Amino acid sequence: MKIEGAKIIQPLIVFLGVASLVFFLFHAVSGDPARMMLGQVDDPIALEAIRIEYGLDKPLFTQYWNYLKGLSPLGFREDLSWGLRWPDLKTSYQNKGLAVTSMLANTLPNTALLAFFSMGFAVLIGLPVGLYAALKSGTWIDRFVVLLSSTGMALPSFFSAVLIGWVFGYLLGPLTGLPMTGNLVELDDFGEFEKYNWHHIILPTFTLGIRPLGVIAQMMRSSALEVLSRDYIRTAYSKGLDESQVLRKHVLKNSLNPLITATSGWLAGLFSGAVFVESVFGWNGTGKMMVDALESRDFPVVMGCVLSLSLVFVIIQWFVELSYKWIDPRLSNN
Repeated sequence: MKIEGAKIIQPLIVFLGVASLVFFLFHAVSGDPARMMLGQVDDPIALEAIRIEYGLDKPLFTQYWNYLKGLSPLGFREDLSWGLRWPDLKTSYQNKGLAVTSMLANTLPNTALLAFFSMGFAVLIGLPVGLYAALKSGTWIDRFVVLLSSTGMALPSFFSAVLIGWVFGYLLGPLTGLPMTGNLVELDDFGEFEKYNWHHIILPTFTLGIRPLGVIAQMMRSSALEVLSRDYIRTAYSKGLDESQVLRKHVLKNSLNPLITATSGWLAGLFSGAVFVESVFGWNGTGKMMVDALESRDFPVVMGCVLSLSLVFVIIQWFVELSYKWIDPRLSNN
């Protein structure tokens, strides 16, 4: 019971720490948001009106307390009744009147789609490649797989994004038909939906999936080599099972635990790692929106992006614990 209670309290502490850290760092390094919203106009009356409207005229700790109250899922609703409510992420400084939640609703699904596509690409390629390298241990194929996976792990996302975009989107663009930048949804001249451009996600997916692919391939290789050396594998072969049966019934299942850790960690990391990739390829996701908000000192949007990505990380970790108990029931007993 104490452990389950700690699992509930721990995410709340993480959110409080993240919100506090971003709040004070942002206010320590940013300029005057009210002046930035006003632009080149030098109007003291309008400047003071903006500060009052957004609560920027209050002391820093009062702003901090008001922001935490807005984030709380408990409070007064729009009908003035008290109870559970949707956290108030405020409105954008630059896009006046536009709620941060509506902005996240437009961009977070794009980031999630990119992250899941990238992880799917990494898993579908990394698992069989790592397993095949383990079966060919000590050969040139094994050494070649280790070399390629190590290279992929060492490539920073921003460098590989620029390189891949330049090669496949610019130099080879006429042959590949892949653009350097683009969004999933194409709008017409009136801002209405026109069509989906699924080929726009290919280069960002490939770029974002390179590093987890290298990690998964190497971990699958190491885990499979360890399992293949166990006595029960030799016993399975002695009972007349062929290689495909041994791999399916024994090697794969017993190699999954460390891979779940790597996959879940990288999937959560892909949401934050997508910042660079989305910026390079112009993908309309939360990462790109956060970069644009940082440049314009749009604090509510920055905080909304950070907290939403933190929430995704916590949710993924919960699913990881559930998957562990499904794969190895002994963990639930412990």
